[in-house]
Amino acid sequence: MRRIILDKISSSTKNVSLTREARITEEVIAKPGYVLAGKIHGEKTTYNEIENLSGRRIRLHAGEVLAGTLGHRDALHGYSGRVPDKISIGDRLQVLNMGGVIGECTSANPQVGKPFDFEVLGSILVFPQFESRQGEPAHVAQHGALQWPNGQEINFSRKVPVVFVAGTCMQAGKTSVCARMIRGLKNSGLTVGACKLTGVSLLRDILEMEDYGADTAHTFIDAGVVTTDSESAVPTAHLVFHTLIEEGVDVIVAELGDGILGTYGVKEILSDATLMQMATTFVLCANDPVGAWGGVELLKERFGLRPQIISGPTTDNLAGINYIERELGVRAINARKNTEELISFANQCIQEKATPCIPSTE
Repeated sequence: MRRIILDKISSSTKNVSLTREARITEEVIAKPGYVLAGKIHGEKTTYNEIENLSGRRIRLHAGEVLAGTLGHRDALHGYSGRVPDKISIGDRLQVLNMGGVIGECTSANPQVGKPFDFEVLGSILVFPQFESRQGEPAHVAQHGALQWPNGQEINFSRKVPVVFVAGTCMQAGKTSVCARMIRGLKNSGLTVGACKLTGVSLLRDILEMEDYGADTAHTFIDAGVVTTDSESAVPTAHLVFHTLIEEGVDVIVAELGDGILGTYGVKEILSDATLMQMATTFVLCANDPVGAWGGVELLKERFGLRPQIISGPTTDNLAGINYIERELGVRAINARKNTEELISFANQCIQEKATPCIPSTE
C-alpha cells in the first residue's frame, strides 16, 4: 500500500467519494466497477476531457494521475472497449469515455482519434472499518446511493405514468426531448422524476434533466452500475423506478441511452412486461426518415410496441415530418421548435392512460 495524489477524479467514481489524497494497492481485480489510479499518456485536441465529480468537463494532460472506473463501452460515435481478464501494474489501458470509464480499447471512431492511454498504478483503497488500517479495493457498487428494499424483490404497489424516450442510436436527440418534457410536465403542476436507465457512466444527461426542473433524478450509476448490459439493465431500472415512486413523483421521464439495437440492455427493458405496463407515452428519436421507419418496424415486430411520437433531427423540417405522419401514421413533433405541442400530447396520453403496447390479436 502506498500514498498518491490524484490530479483528476472522474465522475464515474462518484459513489466512492474520493479525495485527492489516496492509498493504492498493487492488487488489481479485473472486473467492472473497481476504481483504479493511472497515469495519463498522450496529448489530444479532440475528446480530451473528462467529467469531474461535479459534472464539469476538465481537460486531461499527459503525466496526470486520474481516478477512473473499470467498465466496457460499445459506442458507435466514440470508443468501444472491454475489461481485460487480467490487469497488472504498469499495463496500459485506455480512457473510454468522458466519465472516466477505463478498459482495453478495441475500436475507435476516426472522428475522435486514439484514446488516452491509462498506465495502471494500482487499485484505490477504501477503509470501511472505523480506525482500521486494513483497506480494500474500492468498487462503485459498495457505496451506491440506491439500495434494494430489505433485500426483497420490488413490487410496484403504486404505479405512476412513465414517458419513455428511446432512440435509433446515440446522438438522436433523446436528452433534449427528456429535458423539454420535464420542463413542460413540471409547469403543468406535476412532481416529475427523471432517470437515465441505460448507457455508460456520465453525469451530463442527468444534470441537464435536473437543470430543466426534475424534482428528483437518478441514473444507473447511483445503483453502482458502470455500464449497463443485458443482465443489469432490467433489475437496475426496477430499482430506479421504485426509488422515484417512493420519493413521491407523479410522473417519470425515462431516457433509454444508446439505441434500441445497442448492447446496453435497451432491448431487455423493452421486453419487460412490468416496465412497459407503466408506459403511457413512448417517444422515438431518429436522425432521418429511414431510421424512423426502421425504428417503428422494429418496435412493432420485436417488442409489440408503437411509439406515439417521433422526434429528433428527422423532424427538423417539414420533409421529415410529412413523411413520418403520412407514411408511418405517427405524430411527428420537434421538441425544440414545438415544445408546447409535445407536452400537450404527452399530457393527453397520461390523462387517458394510453399505452404504446400493441394489443394482442390472439
